[in-house]
Amino acid sequence: MEELREDHDDGTVARAAAINIAKASGMVCLRVPHDTIEGRRVQQVWNVASTTNAILELGDRLVCQGVERVVMEATGSYWRPFFYLLEARGLDCWLVNARDVKNVPGRPKTDKLDAVWLAKLAERGMVRASFVPPKAVRQLRDFTRTRTVFVQERTRHKHRVDKALQDAQIKLSDVVSDLFEVPP
Repeated sequence: MEELREDHDDGTVARAAAINIAKASGMVCLRVPHDTIEGRRVQQVWNVASTTNAILELGDRLVCQGVERVVMEATGSYWRPFFYLLEARGLDCWLVNARDVKNVPGRPKTDKLDAVWLAKLAERGMVRASFVPPKAVRQLRDFTRTRTVFVQERTRHKHRVDKALQDAQIKLSDVVSDLFEVPP
């Protein structure tokens, strides 16, 4: 008889952290194994301001605790500083869709309880990470968006100048195809 060994990852994580993010802060829940009692978990919950220094300190604390995965809900754009700074610190960050982590009906809903619930789901492998592009792609997208805005703004200003000239009875656009073209 042949012995089979399963090498696939079942998604469980021994050391997980979850962040319930709001506009000005994030409620963090850290769940790690108990030092002496087998099968028991130790849970810490605390609030972290959404400032750069506070998030960097959080990253240091999570790295010191040996956290394997940090899970956070996608809430507007408030998740970005947490995700980007913790990712830069070397942590495995997962952004999850809020619909995928619904709370149990009938239970009270607070930021603290939401963070604990998210951490429990994370350690049991019951969440799915949303796609967040790599840093280079994010930067390229930001540059492209910024360039698009600048081009649109330039066009708006050109139209304003043309309209001001038209209002002053200066009909240059009837004679010249492009008011802003530099002659050779």
